[in-house]
Amino acid sequence: MKMKFRSGKFPLFLAIKGGIFICCVFFVNRSYAETAKQNNSAAQYKKLIAEQQKEFQIQRQIIAEQGKELEQLKLRLDALTNQAVENKAAPVQQAANKPQIVAAKNDNEPSISPNKLPSKPVGQAPPGATEKPRPPEIPRLSETVGGVLTRKGKIVVEPSLYYAYTSNDRVFLDAFTFLPAIAIGLIDLRSVKRHSFIGAMGARYGITDRLEVEFRVPYVYRDDTQRSRPVSIGAGVDETFNATGSGIGDLEFASRYQLNSGAGGWPIFVGNIVATAPTGKSPFDVVSVQAQGVPGATFPTELPTGAGYYSFQPSVTALYPTDPAVFFGNLSYSYNAETSTNFGKIDPGDTLGLSFGMGFGINERSSYSLGYSHKHVLDSQIDGRTIPGSTLDIGQLLVGYSFKYSKRTTFNLSLGVGTTTDSQDVTLNFRLPMTFGLFDS
Repeated sequence: MKMKFRSGKFPLFLAIKGGIFICCVFFVNRSYAETAKQNNSAAQYKKLIAEQQKEFQIQRQIIAEQGKELEQLKLRLDALTNQAVENKAAPVQQAANKPQIVAAKNDNEPSISPNKLPSKPVGQAPPGATEKPRPPEIPRLSETVGGVLTRKGKIVVEPSLYYAYTSNDRVFLDAFTFLPAIAIGLIDLRSVKRHSFIGAMGARYGITDRLEVEFRVPYVYRDDTQRSRPVSIGAGVDETFNATGSGIGDLEFASRYQLNSGAGGWPIFVGNIVATAPTGKSPFDVVSVQAQGVPGATFPTELPTGAGYYSFQPSVTALYPTDPAVFFGNLSYSYNAETSTNFGKIDPGDTLGLSFGMGFGINERSSYSLGYSHKHVLDSQIDGRTIPGSTLDIGQLLVGYSFKYSKRTTFNLSLGVGTTTDSQDVTLNFRLPMTFGLFDS
């Protein structure tokens, strides 16, 4: 049978059929794409799971190795503990074949014998490893207390500035009494105010790690104001006299030696020797003049810059570190040599000194110290005759602060407050030690 189509409907039939075909192809491709995407996602998840399993196996292996190392460290610690007990109970000959702690090159850091125990460090240092072979650093309070010894081959250049203020009211009596309330002669009331500035340049050199030497050159400036009024001759006007003095002071030489390492719970002892040479203006060479309008009163025309005699001072300093504090003490004896003057042979009294205190470390760069110093000056003599009233007691409360500005430079400030009538009212001492190596490039 032959089918006949009208000429207008045949193209429409083809168009509908083609659209249906295209839709079928689109849905088939989309389904295929979704299937491929799901397959790729599954492959990625499988790959990720495989990587996580591999990482998990690596972590398990690391944990297992760390557990083995921990067991080994425990075994080493047990061996060291047992060894310490055996060394105390048995003679040295019986412990020769057991693991021993042998001294290192510096005699302070023990190491483990490599033929018995591994040389790797253990979790806890053996007893005695924390002992410090050198004195701890504390703010310097005097020439014999504070600071740390200069290391071998190092030089410390230390400029310093010292200030002292003293005020004193004195009564001079040049008279005799025939009743307790009546005096015939000169009674002089005198007020003295004294300012002293000392700029010094010092240098310390470390011959060994336990021995250092020091040399200091001071420059002194002094200013005194004295006000005097005699009360027994009817004078109604005060006599004021000013005097100054400046120049090179007494040269100073010092040496310090560390006597022991502080092992076995002992303090660290440091021996000190300080000597001075009378290079400054001597007080025995100062000329005095008669005061105008005040009979019997004399005033110096200039002030001395030195002591006028040689001195030699040995001392011993003890340092006991108990982190973070350091306790210190110092005993000294100063021998003052006899000297010849226009007044005769003068023998200045020798001096006994004692100081003690505590230094405290705030952090790695800052520290402070508190201390007390007392000096007892024995009687002086002229031509073998003792000068009455020449005994002196000089006491001071000391406060020091130190700041490590850099590896080479440290700021050091100390304050002294007088506690006796013979001592200065207040003293301030600023030091700036700078460390250099002679063979540094």
